Amino acid sequence: TLRTEERQRLARERREEREKQHAAKETQILEKERKAKLQYEKQMEERQRKLKEMKQKEEQRRAAVEEKRKQKIEEEKERYEAVLHRTLERNQRLETRQKRWSWGGSVTPDSESKTASKRSPSAASLRQAEAAVSKRLSSSAALLNASERARRSQLSPLDSSVISRLLAPTQASLARSKSAATLSAD
Repeated sequence: TLRTEERQRLARERREEREKQHAAKETQILEKERKAKLQYEKQMEERQRKLKEMKQKEEQRRAAVEEKRKQKIEEEKERYEAVLHRTLERNQRLETRQKRWSWGGSVTPDSESKTASKRSPSAASLRQAEAAVSKRLSSSAALLNASERARRSQLSPLDSSVISRLLAPTQASLARSKSAATLSAD
């Protein structure tokens, strides 16, 4: 009986020892699983954080590009408006200058036809004088020296068109020449 009791006690101890080892292994496995789960969660959080940062950076970059584009459009719009404003001012100055120096306003084909019936018999000589004066003015405008032409070619298209308009004989100068021819014919 002592031997049997001894065998049972030893078997019980071995069983308890195996259970302890089994419990220890199970705890180790659970601990490893817990650590792996924590690491996986950390990695996922880190990934999400990086994705969020990348999205924010991308949004900031897009916003900066959009802001730059809007600013560029605004600058171009302001530049265009300034050029338009300057052009309108120049045209107004030219118009007021032409109105200031013309005696009978602008000479148009309609006004000539209305006043043709009121003309004196020397209208033919007046037309001849007008043709001669306009011929002289156009020939003098054609005789610009090469240095002025070269200088004009270096100007912007807007400035060169304004200069060529200023150099061409105006209706006011033609009207003055016509009245001078009329006075000399009388």
